[in-house]
Amino acid sequence: MAQSEDFDGHKAAISAYDIVVTRGGGRMVADAYAALGARACVSIPCAIDPAANYPVEPQDRFSAQLAFLGNRRSDREARIESFFLRAAENLPESTFLLAGNGWENKQLPLNVRRMGHVYTNDHNAFYSTPLAVLNVTREGAARCGYAPGTRLFEAAGAGACIITDQWRGIEEFLEPGSEVLIARDGSEVAEHLAELDEGRAHTIGEAARHRVLAYHTYAQRVQQLEGAIEGVWETVGRGGL
Repeated sequence: MAQSEDFDGHKAAISAYDIVVTRGGGRMVADAYAALGARACVSIPCAIDPAANYPVEPQDRFSAQLAFLGNRRSDREARIESFFLRAAENLPESTFLLAGNGWENKQLPLNVRRMGHVYTNDHNAFYSTPLAVLNVTREGAARCGYAPGTRLFEAAGAGACIITDQWRGIEEFLEPGSEVLIARDGSEVAEHLAELDEGRAHTIGEAARHRVLAYHTYAQRVQQLEGAIEGVWETVGRGGL
């Protein structure tokens, strides 16, 4: 998934590594590394720390029917316009909250309230307060799939009802319809929101929280990484690592 100049500068070294670990990307990324000579490639996605990500009492300052937390970035802005701002335009009577750095001079619909940086110790309250929160994947991650971001898990850990853009592999992390709501564009985000009430939102959020606690903690990611390394160790011999 890496597309930086640093990645290009290290292409020649890839075949020398015993294992390449990525944050996601699935088969597409693994095959790309294999084509560059990687001996093995394993995906270890983001996760949650149960001691840091959990439901808390709502706070009025984060109140909204749909909230999004993310800094303004060139590789995601068009998707936020499509999924978040278009949904706000389609539901002029609903309240929307846009948080993160860089949005100060962005033209927004009248029903979108702008909020700047939200500190990490306020993330649980941010995710615990709105009726629903929106997850929008960066362009590269959405194209490759199988690459959930940190904030998807943070929101799930806080028991938020998540509406996410559609990307390949989401069902391996959260069950569509019961643990997360999937949208292909802003119109579908608006449809989900229009049909959502507090009871259903709470049910979806609790289901997502139980799923990530059961399968997507950093303790489990460590076990996955250790298992991958042990597998390579057995393949190349102890002298190869």
